[in-house]
Amino acid sequence: MLGLLRSILERQLRTHLFSLAALVFSLFLGPGSLAQTANQNKPSSALAMSQCLGSPHAQGSPRQLSVGVVPQLPAAETLRRWSPFLERIGQSTNLCFVLTVSSSIPDFEAAFKQGMYDLAFMNPYHQVMAYKAQGYVPMLADTRLLTGIVVVNRDSPYKTLKDLKGANLSFPAPNAFAASLLIRSILADQGIAFKADYVKTHTNVYRSVALGAAQAGGGVNNTLLREPQSVQAALRILYETPGFRAHPLSAHRRVPEQQREEIIRRIFQMPGQPDEQKLLNDVQMPSPALASYLKDYAPLQKLGIEAFVINEGVQ
Repeated sequence: MLGLLRSILERQLRTHLFSLAALVFSLFLGPGSLAQTANQNKPSSALAMSQCLGSPHAQGSPRQLSVGVVPQLPAAETLRRWSPFLERIGQSTNLCFVLTVSSSIPDFEAAFKQGMYDLAFMNPYHQVMAYKAQGYVPMLADTRLLTGIVVVNRDSPYKTLKDLKGANLSFPAPNAFAASLLIRSILADQGIAFKADYVKTHTNVYRSVALGAAQAGGGVNNTLLREPQSVQAALRILYETPGFRAHPLSAHRRVPEQQREEIIRRIFQMPGQPDEQKLLNDVQMPSPALASYLKDYAPLQKLGIEAFVINEGVQ
């Protein structure tokens, strides 16, 4: 059975295609075991988009805002996590959110560089890119620091990064910050050559390693914690990077300051309320705090990871 799953996963990760019908069907599926989810996380070549989330009276008005979320997870899972969160905020603030989940991280990058989103949840280095391209300003980010992790199969003989010389490594995308850019720069600094495979989502990375399609993979602490226990149990963290300020929820400079403040105030009311705390946990902001571009994200330019940025464009 494991051999069959491995064969299926390897084929899925190399083709990077699946039908829109499969994506729509997957919206009705909840998270399951490692074996059950192996076929549910194929990359999509399509966009997943919500209807108006929040106040229907704001639809089609200046109080309708487009929202983009970096596709760390399969589109169905991102919609499942973010839709209730935005619905709750929109109902309270008389705002309407239209959530779009890109098919890949490079597609997401192309979209925010063109200013397609009013609001965007992006990785820390994306914030640098988005600020330069369109003036996106971080509003909030979780207080828990983001760390990059290198995972291996729990039964892997690898003990240190040096053991990965010549190995096959999975990454979600070239420009995923802690899961790819940072880890690849660290491996390069240590003179560790490897073969990289970009499999589109963190979920695909973890499954490719768990099922043996890759010998190791790059992820982040926040996404691994949100994987099913069966997946977490199949993996072992080989290496963890220093911590950085987490993914920000950012606003394009065209979004009125009043609307930004309304959103921030509403989110600050959510911690500690049991049902709303769960919504925050689902979107990786269990303890939100104000974020500053100059303090939290501009310093990332000093890491020297620009050499590892790959501008793939829209796929």
